[in-house]
This record gives sequence, structure tokens and C-alpha cells, in this order.
Amino acid sequence: MANILIVEDEPRMRRLLEISLGEDGHTVNTAEDAEKGLAFLRKEAADLVVTDLKLPGMNGLEFLQEGRRLNHTLPFIVMTAYGSVETAVDAMKAGASDYVLKPFTMAEMKLVINKELDVQRVRDENRSLKEALGKRYHFQNIVGRSKKMQEVLALVERVAPTNSTVLIGGESGVGKDLIARAIHQNSRRASGPFIKINSTAIPDTLFESELFGFERGAFTGALASKPGKFELADKGTLFLDEIGDVPAAIQVKLLRVLQEREFERLGGTKTLKVDIRMIAATNRDLRAALEEGTFREDLYYRLNVVPIDIPPLREHKEDIPDLVNHFLKRFVAENEKEITGITPAALAVLMEYHWPGNVRQLENSVERAVALAAGPVIDAKDIHLDAGHGRSNATTSAADHFLPAGMTLEQWEDNMVREALRRANGNKSQAARLLGLSRNALRYRLGKLGVADEGE
Repeated sequence: MANILIVEDEPRMRRLLEISLGEDGHTVNTAEDAEKGLAFLRKEAADLVVTDLKLPGMNGLEFLQEGRRLNHTLPFIVMTAYGSVETAVDAMKAGASDYVLKPFTMAEMKLVINKELDVQRVRDENRSLKEALGKRYHFQNIVGRSKKMQEVLALVERVAPTNSTVLIGGESGVGKDLIARAIHQNSRRASGPFIKINSTAIPDTLFESELFGFERGAFTGALASKPGKFELADKGTLFLDEIGDVPAAIQVKLLRVLQEREFERLGGTKTLKVDIRMIAATNRDLRAALEEGTFREDLYYRLNVVPIDIPPLREHKEDIPDLVNHFLKRFVAENEKEITGITPAALAVLMEYHWPGNVRQLENSVERAVALAAGPVIDAKDIHLDAGHGRSNATTSAADHFLPAGMTLEQWEDNMVREALRRANGNKSQAARLLGLSRNALRYRLGKLGVADEGE
């Protein structure tokens, strides 16, 4: 309910508005002219003002301008005679929120008032949320004092206590799994299991049995029944990473679980019910996948209830010093090394780098520096960054070579694909995961290289 000021020189209209709005539960104060209205606003707080434009002495337009000087956020609704629309428009230009033409019904006036009070309520909530962003949000193992990361963590705090499905977006290495764990650990399901599935690590043929389990004899080698990830996540949270790589046939079954919270094991007939919260993550643009027809639109909207997009490290580099100190403490303790800190020169190298692999790449770089450092402090010479990402080592200037000398972008990409295959021992699903690609995208690149895709 609101505190409303009515400024109207006609006694019957003033009284009618006072009684009618008072019956709705509002606190109503009245004034017969603009001078008394201003005197009230200087002493008392109002949530909304309803004023006639034609008043004795100071007119309604002047009253509006003076009232807005006292409180520029105070909403004004002006009343004017039919045929004086131009005057009402002038009032809107001066800051009035809306106007009502006389004669009007009380239902019409209440509709305009309630609409404006709703708008004002939303504005107040938005202002409170912006003020809340000034507060520092902290979650275990998550470092992020920058404005962009604080916005992410504010969303985590708000969504964690709910049971809403969350879709986390962001490039590989930004920490989507940490955000998912933070949501789980701060939810009412924190005492339940947190089950993670990486879609790129599961061959298409095993996807259904991994998610939904299977009964004995469901396929060759199924010597005993086995529960799937959905059953294991009952009363807890299921985190499905790289949701964009889920095969089309499985997307249909996922949709059913999200809608009805039930499924059958592979080879089974018994319908199983589960109580889970779903958190999904992707480094792909799912909207583009919708247009390509590789991802179901109905599943996308089921997953995208609360979207959380994590910015890449290059967009919040101010967090790098805190991240470096965080990783440094961990790796020094794990390796039992006598390292006390990092030099400004070494930190400058890390701050200048582009970080295509995001926080995960920074973590690996700090671990490598701790392992290789000979002295008690990590210096620039101890920082070794991956070649092919704009810097080959700590002494290379960021302006020297963005790509290795004499190499085109296409050649560098081909080399990265070959290197990923080598590191994955020929496992194409693993290679796709290392490259941050879908399996279909990797197949396309293998075809360009003339490498036959013969399965795993």
C-alpha cells in the first residue's frame, strides 16, 4: 500500500479520490492548492502524487516541476480536462509519469495509479539489486572481486536456494564446474550428491546407459544391472557439462526427465522417479545450434530457466593477481617448496597475456612456475606460456608475434588438432574435449586434414 498525495482544488473530486483510494488501503493526504502540496512534500514522504493541472495560484505544471526538484524519483500523475491533451503532454515532458483526462471513472484512475506503483516497485527492486552488487560475494574456491565476477556470484547467491534449472555459459576453462558446485553447496540439496557428467567424454553409444543405467542382459556384456547418473543424483544435483554435445536421441529423453522427473533404465520396463536439480553448462552458442537444428528448442528453454554467463579471463584481468596468489598458496603447499611470492615483473607478464585457456590455463601456468622456480620468488624467467597463443615465453613482447613466425592461422589450427589427437592417444572424444570442440566440429577438421574418422 502506498502513501498518496492528492492536490485538487475542487472539494468534491478531492474527497471522492480520498475515500476511494483509502478504501483500497492506501494512506491518502490531500491539498487544495500547489503551495500546500509543496509544504507537505517538504515535511512528509509520499510514494505518488496525483495533481490537477489547473490550480489556483501556482498551476499544476509548475507544482510538478518544483516537486520533482524536491524528489526527482517521485512519480506524478496529472489530471486535466478533456481537450487539453497538449498540456498533459507538456507535463509528461516535465517528468509526469502518466495523465488522466477528466471526466474519468475511479476504475480508470485506479488502473493508472496501480500501474505506476508497480513500475515504481520494480525500479526500487532494481536499485536495491544494484546496491547489493556493492557487497562482496564469497564462495569456496572461487576468486573474483571484479565487477563482472561479482555480478556472476550475486546471481549464484540468489539462485542457489531455489530449485530452478540453471544453464551456465562460458568459454572452456572459465570455471563453470566451480560455479555449479557453488550453487549445489549453497542450496537445500547440499547434503545430497553432486553428480557431474562430461558429455564430450562419453561415446554416443554409451550415453543412454551412463545417464539412465541399464538392466542385466540389456546388451552384450551387461552381466548385472547398474544405476545411471540420474539415479545416483537423486535428492541432489546433476551437473551435465557440455550439454551442446548431447546426441539428438538423448536430448528427447533428457526433456522427459526434466518435465516429468521419470525414466526407464536401458532394457527395463519399470518407470523410475527421481528428485534432482539439473545444472547444465556449455561453451557453445546454443542459440546458433538451435538455428542449425542440432539442439532441440524445447530442451533449450527447459534448461535456460536461469542463465549464468561467466566472462572469459581477458575481460576481468583485474582478478589475475588474486587468482595467482590463490593458486600459488595451493601449489607451494602441495609441492612443499620454499616460495614466498611472485615478482612484479612476473605478474606483469601474466597480466599482459591474452589467456585463451582462461583460468584453467592460468592455474596450469602457476603450477608450472612453482615446479620450475629455482629461487624463493617466482620471477619473469620462471613463467613459460604456451607457444601459438601470442607469447612463446616470458620475455616475448605481446606485440612481437601473435602466431608463430611463418605460420598461418589455418596451419596453426591443423597443428593444434594433430597435437590434441597425440595427447589423447587417438581418442577423438578426448581430443574434442581438449580443443573445446564438439565431436562433429572435430570430424569436420579431421576431414580437412585427410584423417579418416573410424570411431574410437
